Amino acid sequence: MSDIPISRFPVPEINDLPDDIKELILEVQEKSGFIPNVFLALARRPDEFRAFFAYHEALMEKQSGLTKGEREMIVVATSGRNQCIYCVVAHGAILRIREKSPLIADQIATNYRKADITDRQKTMLDFAIKVSTHAYEVNDMDFDKLRQHGFSDEDIWDIGAVSAFYALSNRMANLADIRANDEFYLLGRVPRDPG
Repeated sequence: MSDIPISRFPVPEINDLPDDIKELILEVQEKSGFIPNVFLALARRPDEFRAFFAYHEALMEKQSGLTKGEREMIVVATSGRNQCIYCVVAHGAILRIREKSPLIADQIATNYRKADITDRQKTMLDFAIKVSTHAYEVNDMDFDKLRQHGFSDEDIWDIGAVSAFYALSNRMANLADIRANDEFYLLGRVPRDPG
């Protein structure tokens, strides 16, 4: 455990949180073995916390033409471009686990065009980066290229929505200087301790 603060803003004590938020955080801790710092950092504003995580669940956990791994690829690629250490590290861990590859997150965060992914996924990430950094330039040619790779309009919406949501997340994590948990760095790289 680091002595470095997890946020530049005050972080509430778990027992001082509203019951629904406290319960959610403890469920995450039970499942993962630790509390991701973003939960504690955002819990300082309960209504915003609820809205953020409700939208996160709606985007990242639903049935979609995109795999859960592909959605994490979008998060890692756009977070790398937006220089968000928290999201690259945390979602890089999730991506490594979802894709069962200890190498993929580093490749995608650094230069997805050279990563060991399909041309279809590279096209998806080209569009996600454009939405994240230059959404005002999105045009019909972008949609045509995605459709040529088999993406439906619903998939295109999902790519854009995940990218846009994590642009918000990246900016909040950088604003608050949210520190990634040390535990994230090894997830998906080394076998999990069965005990």
